[in-house]
Amino acid sequence: MAQAQSVLADALGLAPTEARIEAQVLLKHGLGDVARAWLIAHEHDPVAAKHEATFKLLLHRRLEGEPVAYILGEREFFGLMFKVTPATLIPRPETELLVELALRRIPSPPSGCPPTAMLSPPMGEGGRQTGSGSEFRVLDLGTGSGAIALSLAHARPGVEFVAVDVSPDALAVAYENAQRLEISNISFMQSNWYAALDTQLFDLIVSNPPYVAVGDAHLRHGDLRFEPLSALSSGEDGLDDIRRIVSEAPVHLKPGGWLLFEHGYDQAAKVRELLQLAGFNAIFSACDLAGIERVSGGCVLT
Repeated sequence: MAQAQSVLADALGLAPTEARIEAQVLLKHGLGDVARAWLIAHEHDPVAAKHEATFKLLLHRRLEGEPVAYILGEREFFGLMFKVTPATLIPRPETELLVELALRRIPSPPSGCPPTAMLSPPMGEGGRQTGSGSEFRVLDLGTGSGAIALSLAHARPGVEFVAVDVSPDALAVAYENAQRLEISNISFMQSNWYAALDTQLFDLIVSNPPYVAVGDAHLRHGDLRFEPLSALSSGEDGLDDIRRIVSEAPVHLKPGGWLLFEHGYDQAAKVRELLQLAGFNAIFSACDLAGIERVSGGCVLT
C-alpha cells in the first residue's frame, strides 16, 4: 500500500495524508469492504492474488483521474451513504451548508409523529403529484443523487418532499437511494426545473443547480471531467439556470416561503441582485467553512 500511496501522490498531486486515505479506501474496497480497523491491523499482511488484481484495477482507474466516489459507487453526505453514478454529481461537503440552512426553516415534527409515507417510482414529465396532506412542503430542484432532499427528509420525517430532475437516470439513482435509506416521505418527478409542477406550492425550495461558466477551465480538470456537464455548467456566466430558478420561484412559493440555493464562490453579489429583482425579502448569503459565500436565499411575503 505504501507504493500505491506514493504513486497516487505523484500522479495526482495529492498530499501524503490524502494519498494514504485514498489508497486505504481502494484497498478496503478491493478486499470486499473490510472494516478500516481490520485493514490497519493487517496492513503488512500479504494480499491474495485475486484481491491484488482487483486493487490494481481500482488503482489504475484512480490514476486515470476517475473520482473515488464513482469507483466505489457511493459517497457519504450529511451522515448518510448515497449511491452515486456518472449520471449524478458527487455530493460535496460544502453543500451540507445548504442542508443546515434549510433545516432551520423546516419545522421539527412533534414527538412520535409518524413518517409521511408517499415513496413511489419517479414519474415522467407531465405526471401529477397528489401530495400527502402534509402542511409543510419542500421542493428540491435538480435533485441528482437525492443527497439534499433525502438528507432533509431523513431529518424531517413528517414533512412532504418533492424532488425533480430532468434526467431519468439521475432520478433512478435518487429513488434507489430513498429505498436503500428507507425514506418514504418523498416523491420524485422528471421535470426541467418547474416545468412539470403546474401550480403546486411549497413552503421551501432548495437547489444545487449548475453554476459554472461554460468556458471555465476547471471543467477540464480533476473530478469535474467525469461528472455530467449538464449538472455543472450554465451559460456564459454560469447563472442561466439560477436566473430561471429565482425568477420562477415566487409562483411556486407560499406566502412566507423561502428559496435557498448553492452558487459559485464569486457569484453571491450577483445572485442577491437577482433575488431582489424577483421581489424577495430577507435576502442573505451564508459562508461555508472556508469563509466563502456559498449559499444565498430569500423569502416571499405574498
